[in-house]
Amino acid sequence: MRFMETPDTPENTAAAAGAAQAPEPTEALTGIAAQDWARASADPQYRAAVVDLLGVLAYGELAAFERLAEDAKLAPTLDDKAELAKMAAAEFQHFQRLRDRLTAIDAEPTGAMQPFAPALDEFHRQTAPSDWLEGLVKAYVGDSIASDFYREVAARLDSDTRALMLTVLDDTGHASFAVEKVRAAIEADPRVGGRLALWARRLMGEALSQAQRVVADRDTLSTMLVGGVADGFDLAEVGKMFSRITEAHTKRMAALGLAA
Repeated sequence: MRFMETPDTPENTAAAAGAAQAPEPTEALTGIAAQDWARASADPQYRAAVVDLLGVLAYGELAAFERLAEDAKLAPTLDDKAELAKMAAAEFQHFQRLRDRLTAIDAEPTGAMQPFAPALDEFHRQTAPSDWLEGLVKAYVGDSIASDFYREVAARLDSDTRALMLTVLDDTGHASFAVEKVRAAIEADPRVGGRLALWARRLMGEALSQAQRVVADRDTLSTMLVGGVADGFDLAEVGKMFSRITEAHTKRMAALGLAA
């Protein structure tokens, strides 16, 4: 994944890491990526895959809202609590946009989300933070890994779906806020860094495993990824995709002052 060359300051490192996206296409868009929803959705397999994709994203945003609202209780100051509440509100707005889009394409939102609720709930149960700092690292590192994965997929979708996905995957303020707070905590007590580095590595593993489980459990999504629907990835591209996601994770860890 390519990043602009910027001075290696915490602010610029955070901005670069937080803005990690799938690479821009170097050639003119072709296939599904060159079509709008009206044309692309004529293929029932593609339509089903997009409904699943929007469903898992919608539930992910709803779960993120709930988690951030809960994490706000751990905040050490009133300002920190308010900041997390603002992030939670942004996640809920993203959820509403996805829910409205599902309705607009004649898909029932609850039915679209329900198949993914158990896996996502289990992920959040297994990665429940034990304190304020772990919650920040999860919001910044864990959520960003999932967002990178979905951005990679979005690059190959119809223009309307792609635009919506990139909007709801936009950073809600996690990056600069988390970097500032985590760096300050490590500066105050360097021992914190080792614990948070281990926590972030665990999040990386769990997030990738969860994404693989979700895709494997839904034929529409797995078929989309390997090219049976839309312009999916071949095996070589899958490897490159995960390399880009890993590289972005390493940059985010550096932004936090942690070893990848």
